Amino acid sequence: MKKSFTVFIAFILITVSAFAIAGCNTPEGNAPVSDGDNTPQEDVIDYSKQENWICFGKEVRSAVDVFWVCPTVDTKSEYNTPYDNAKVRSNFLGAFNMQRGIYDNGTNIYAPFYRQASMKVYSLTADEMETYVALAYKDVSAAFKYYIENENKGNPIILAGFSQGADMCYRLLKEYFGDEDLYNRLIAAYAIGWACTEDMVSDNPQIKPATGESDTGVVISFDCEAPSVTETIIFPAGTKGYCINPLNWKTDGTVADKTENPGACFTDYSGNILREENELCGCYIDESRGVLKVTDIDPNDYDSGIALFPTGAYHVYDYQFFYRALQSNVQTRINAFLSK
Repeated sequence: MKKSFTVFIAFILITVSAFAIAGCNTPEGNAPVSDGDNTPQEDVIDYSKQENWICFGKEVRSAVDVFWVCPTVDTKSEYNTPYDNAKVRSNFLGAFNMQRGIYDNGTNIYAPFYRQASMKVYSLTADEMETYVALAYKDVSAAFKYYIENENKGNPIILAGFSQGADMCYRLLKEYFGDEDLYNRLIAAYAIGWACTEDMVSDNPQIKPATGESDTGVVISFDCEAPSVTETIIFPAGTKGYCINPLNWKTDGTVADKTENPGACFTDYSGNILREENELCGCYIDESRGVLKVTDIDPNDYDSGIALFPTGAYHVYDYQFFYRALQSNVQTRINAFLSK
């Protein structure tokens, strides 16, 4: 695949056309929009207003809810994103559309706008970064609280997020899913592109790494690299994470051949599949670090275009390389949960 197909899924700024989706806002919604500034505001977004959601369920409710959190789409702001900015809303909707096909199969999807940390924040020290990530999570937590109290109505839940969105999912698991009743409604958390560390798991019993294809109440976690890569900002040197292989659903180093890959899909900001290729790549887990090593492709053909990542860091392709496998697995876990 050449760079013309190098599309955003985590960080690259995107612009999308405004259009309506059933249950979802146009980029502008009905909210007042502004050019915004980079000064975080401490008030919490009012999530009783549907214009503050990218997607807000369906008119005809389904049996399963998905709470989806947007990855980083802001490459311009210094710190936190002005959520009511028209361009930002377009970027959020574009990222949502690129991933929604994996989760949108008879589910109610709830996806909030929030004052996410900009890409520049990830070049700060950990302590500095947390100031701005914590503000982002303040919004996500408020959105989830509103959703649980007003919209969930006892439905089973899938948490879904990529990159910064995955970090937000882990924070939701920590804050809310220690409650037994809520945890018992968790089908799974697809928290992809963020390290699920040993400390995180040992400190939070409700964060349970997936061990197979159909277990429920678990976290599905991986981040993609070329075999030659030794560290990234997602997995710095010394970080050890839990990882599952999205092709064979094993947690050891068993190699999944590319013939086991049912389809890599490269989507645009409207959710259209620009290119689909079966058997594009295989993968295996580097058990020493807990990352997913991708085989059969040339790293130069899948450059992230992001200075923070070395060549061969496939982070922005985590969903795209394994799109059909993830899409199928979501349904597998839903079926397993509902059959209990």
